[in-house]
Amino acid sequence: MALTLQGTTIFLALLVLGAPQAESVRPTANVTFQQTHEMWMASHGRVYKDNAEKEARLKIFQENLQFVKNFNSQPNQTFRLSLNRYADLTNKEFLSGRTGGLMVSTLSRPTSLDTFYDSLSATSAPSGVDWRQKGAVGPVKDQGQSCGSCWAHGAAAAVESLTKIKTGNLPSLSVQQLIDCTPKNADSQGCKYGNPNDAFAYIKNSGGITTASNYPYQERDGTCDKKRASQLAAKISGYAAVPRNNENALMYAVARQPVVAFINTKAREFQFYAGGIFTANCDTSLDHVVLIVGYGTAPNGQKYWLIKNSWSSNWGFISLQRQSLHERVLQGTSIPTIYPMPRAKECDEVPEQL
Repeated sequence: MALTLQGTTIFLALLVLGAPQAESVRPTANVTFQQTHEMWMASHGRVYKDNAEKEARLKIFQENLQFVKNFNSQPNQTFRLSLNRYADLTNKEFLSGRTGGLMVSTLSRPTSLDTFYDSLSATSAPSGVDWRQKGAVGPVKDQGQSCGSCWAHGAAAAVESLTKIKTGNLPSLSVQQLIDCTPKNADSQGCKYGNPNDAFAYIKNSGGITTASNYPYQERDGTCDKKRASQLAAKISGYAAVPRNNENALMYAVARQPVVAFINTKAREFQFYAGGIFTANCDTSLDHVVLIVGYGTAPNGQKYWLIKNSWSSNWGFISLQRQSLHERVLQGTSIPTIYPMPRAKECDEVPEQL
């Protein structure tokens, strides 16, 4: 797992908080693969169009079940896996519509970002932050399996949280508006992939964003409905990047408001993750946009970023360990962590503890 500051790739471990127990089906020695598959189908309401599809999915399910069993049987694992609702999908299928952050090798470097948090010290930020405890994080949404809209989900979630922090109101904002109305360019192509920078620029330039109920999510590309989009529920004055190679700056930014970031989700273990400290190897290419909603230190001393995802409440909140930040810095990437800016330009003091 990797998270990228501007100009810096950071390798991370992962911990999902509060994964529902109902998500897993635990096979036993006295149950066949077919019986386990039938139980899993019943648990998740899975129905196949014909026997041929069922047989094909059973084969994939069996391979995934064996992968999960083999992994969990290894000693000294720092996290565990389970058969969740994605257990009859190949890893390629799982990732195909659940990412959508443009790859770092092709994403254009932002040219118009402000520098709001550019001179920060380690003492500027509190030791721990969780914006959920302040009621500033909305319910986790589900981008679905057919639309790579994580970039729009991340941007909308960031503006939701900022609106709550500044006004006391927590709206549910329209991801579909961002998919339909954000101008298409090399970096943003609706459900194919996108750049949250472009989403923030659209929100700023159009005067704001409407609610999800007024412009509901369709999980597909559509034509911009300007009438609905004009019924504004939240506004921003701009967007900015956290300074490169600066963990303290990112902590300070997150202490003020949730921040959008890119991660890598390609490790097969990620598909079946069920709890613990995620330490599987990931490559450095970035494919998914999330929202950092806090940070802290676990009882064992491990430091982490608290992440809001867009894969339904079953993958709602993830803690990414801040591991080897200074020892494993890589050069060459230019993806920033970014955040929307409030309408008011004042620079508030960071609270001592959130």
